[in-house]
Amino acid sequence: MVCMPSPAEFYDDLSSTYHHLYPDWSVAVSEQGRALHHVLCRYQGPGPHTILDAATGIGTQLLGLAAHGHHLCGSDVSRAAVRRARTECAVRKVAATFMVADLRALPYGNGSFDAVVCADNAVAHLLSDRDVTVALGELGRVARPGGVVLVSTRDYEEARQVHPSGTPPQVSRADRLETVTFQVWDWRPDGKQYDLQHFQLAGEGGDWVVSRRTSRLWAITRSELTGCAQRAGLENVHWLLPAESRFFQPLLIARAP
Repeated sequence: MVCMPSPAEFYDDLSSTYHHLYPDWSVAVSEQGRALHHVLCRYQGPGPHTILDAATGIGTQLLGLAAHGHHLCGSDVSRAAVRRARTECAVRKVAATFMVADLRALPYGNGSFDAVVCADNAVAHLLSDRDVTVALGELGRVARPGGVVLVSTRDYEEARQVHPSGTPPQVSRADRLETVTFQVWDWRPDGKQYDLQHFQLAGEGGDWVVSRRTSRLWAITRSELTGCAQRAGLENVHWLLPAESRFFQPLLIARAP
């Protein structure tokens, strides 16, 4: 049996170069924040709202939402990612608080937030129905009654049918480096999970440095995630696809009980 790094270890290692996943990270921060802000205004009113970004990473969605006047807290299982998010907030003079925390055990009181966001495929690192259900229950618990819970994942509907071998390369030219990022997916025998090999090739002046990271993910479909959300007690569960939400991944929308 192959021993995979934990999600915390995976993102600890990725945190310093995470922005290279995007051709322009600052543009991604702005676009994703704008899209999530409009969704929140649609379901929760104009705000400003007190929001938990429960898989904050280096702050991509948190910084984007803060630009629209919301009050943000961020948590993530990766200590290094949280440290980077704090630094990014300090550079931009964004007031936000952070905690290192697992999605399945959030260190906040019941009803602490108007809305909770868990974006960018974070729940796919939880490999069982039980763990995803527990995590969604925690998102609902820390949202105020009737508060909005937003969860985004990759669009795995087709992937579960055709089992692609990876993702196309993305090129970033930040930090005076040319960085190429791509993923190789090795599907597990059940056809539902895959072992991810995450490659980054960073080059300057003809010299290239290769970084490789591994993790295991559940290619969770929308119907599977909907079922977990309903079992977690979330209400009015439905989806917005990117064409409607303008967010780059499908968004599960639900209400805290």
